[in-house]
Amino acid sequence: MSKFNELINGEKPVLVDFYATWCGPCKMMAPMLDQLKSEIGDKARVIKVDVDKNPAAATKYQVRGVPTLILFKKGQIQWQQSGVVQPTQLKQVIDQYA
Repeated sequence: MSKFNELINGEKPVLVDFYATWCGPCKMMAPMLDQLKSEIGDKARVIKVDVDKNPAAATKYQVRGVPTLILFKKGQIQWQQSGVVQPTQLKQVIDQYA
């Protein structure tokens, strides 16, 4: 958890994908996030957090459904959405905070 806190408290925005291995829509998000990573380069980081392995993080950020995407900057939540989100929309959100 401390590594996670360290990551989300940086200057650079961090998009966190809260997911579960058993979740169908989460599997759909994986290639979209890979595409997003290649488009944004080092503007922001994209990390995945398995809610089953990290229930404390899921609880802390009130993740009730997966996938839930949260964009952090300097430890603050800038944007949050549940469900499958298209890479174009995610890129716009990141561009807004980068």
